[in-house]
Amino acid sequence: MDAFSPSLENLIDSLATLPAIGRKSAQRLAFHILKMDEKSLEKFISSINNARQLIHRCPVCCNLTDGEICSVCSSGERDRSLICVVENPKDVVAFEKTHEYNGLYHVLHGVISPMNDINPEDICIKELIGRLAGDEVKEVILATNPTVEGEATALFISKLIKPVGVTVSRLAYGVPVGAELEYTDEFTLVRAMEGRRTL
Repeated sequence: MDAFSPSLENLIDSLATLPAIGRKSAQRLAFHILKMDEKSLEKFISSINNARQLIHRCPVCCNLTDGEICSVCSSGERDRSLICVVENPKDVVAFEKTHEYNGLYHVLHGVISPMNDINPEDICIKELIGRLAGDEVKEVILATNPTVEGEATALFISKLIKPVGVTVSRLAYGVPVGAELEYTDEFTLVRAMEGRRTL
């Protein structure tokens, strides 16, 4: 006889597909969901459905938003001459927590990784290049993670941007090699931003 009913086993298997959720954590979450009262469960399911239906990529910077365009792109108080290029939306949140950067962002949604079959056209590079068409942008800060793939992506993008005549800089290595921006403390991010260098 199986330890769990097929329906419960299916729920556990589904939860175990989430990042950083192992089998035991998935079991705990499954039992927690089963204990929820109807009102809490409906709210939980509704929040997932709403997020899936309403959240989309900002047509300007490719960050996630539930508005027509994201709050950063629509703000009249941001420095539009600066674009900070990051790998994913969580990196935008990390920079915003510092309250030090006042420019715009561009989210790539990944990095170039031939080993994982991710090519330049699979991430939001062409959208970034399209934003450089006018004279407004003066500097692009490449803030990809200091990994092999992040470095390769930064180098690839810098080669595309240089002929456009826009200054390209890279975050200083206050961010340790191999670290991910979402787990980096605000002070380290501020120092890295201040110490960025031209590529």
